[in-house]
Amino acid sequence: MGRLTGGDPSLLRRINSAVVLHALRATDCATLTEITRVTGLSRPTVEGVVEDLIGAGLVVEKAAEEGAARRQGRPARRYRFRAEAGHLLGLEIGPHRVAALLSDLDGRVLGAQAREVEETADADERLDRLRGAVAELLRRAGVPRSSLRAVGAATPGIVEAGGTVRLGTALPGWTGLPLGERLSRSFKCPVLVENDANAAAVAEHWKGAGTESDDMVFVLAGLSPGAGALIGGRLHRGFGGAAGEIGALHLLGRDVTPETLLSTTDEPLHPLDEQAVAQVFAKAKEGDQRARAAVDRFIQRLVHDVAALVLALDPELVVVGGWAAGLDGVLEPLRRELERYCLRVPKVALSILGEAAVSMGALRLALDHVEEQLFAVEGTVTARR
Repeated sequence: MGRLTGGDPSLLRRINSAVVLHALRATDCATLTEITRVTGLSRPTVEGVVEDLIGAGLVVEKAAEEGAARRQGRPARRYRFRAEAGHLLGLEIGPHRVAALLSDLDGRVLGAQAREVEETADADERLDRLRGAVAELLRRAGVPRSSLRAVGAATPGIVEAGGTVRLGTALPGWTGLPLGERLSRSFKCPVLVENDANAAAVAEHWKGAGTESDDMVFVLAGLSPGAGALIGGRLHRGFGGAAGEIGALHLLGRDVTPETLLSTTDEPLHPLDEQAVAQVFAKAKEGDQRARAAVDRFIQRLVHDVAALVLALDPELVVVGGWAAGLDGVLEPLRRELERYCLRVPKVALSILGEAAVSMGALRLALDHVEEQLFAVEGTVTARR
């Protein structure tokens, strides 16, 4: 492979372009003089880069305000980053619904669409529902499919780097599904696939309860809880993408399955679905003692799962999301038991984003991909005058 040097013209152009584009994106608009001051580039270099970026459709000259010329003479030309130059999708594929978020290149959400899907739906039907939601979303927003720069998708299961679901027991026909490949048939842009709890952790760090913490754990608390972890602000997937699969911890004890924990009789709860579980929690609120005991067992199981992660990762913050986040009093026993089991107790908070966390995280992953293309500066070479 050829060796890149600091004097390579093509590399320097790319670096200078990224530096100027980053400066413009960080502000509403700027003059050439302001860009020159912020970037440290020469005026001729900035002029050339801005001209190239205008040609690429990423920058546009901002129209002068009406009357400005009469008050101040001819105003300096101002330029802005064209966030509308491309669009991103964040997709959620879950047991009961599929959802899509659309944004511009600044990550500003422009629209959302969700559709219910049967828990028993096979992979083809589930993906058909998703494609329908995407088509409706793009139609309502007036955005052509060709404008999409990247698509992020989040799903339950262990997801390999290439987008194949290595193990996915929550959705029928999901184990072994080449999800990235299937989704790529509908888009001409890059498609990134991630575990749903991992995506939700990214979202809470971006716009939710974890914006001030780079070391955090997000617990997607459901019938089979999962978790995503950020270490130093970076998503920790593990060697094979299976980090955070705390739903498998019950395998360490045969009598602590969700069916047993949530039973209000002497028999395991069947069928184990969210409707049946919702009835258990409703009875607990009404004062039913056996239902209350079932809820207590469920919370205790959640506490043990979270404690295992806290002991392993020592996060600053634990964020609880998923439908279990709406349970009355879930935070207090979690805090109390973490004090009992952990060497250092992290902060504990409920998700701010709610059910939007998964699709929002998928959108952030798509945005990260585009930002890496547009704004990343390779190596340690700095912009040249």
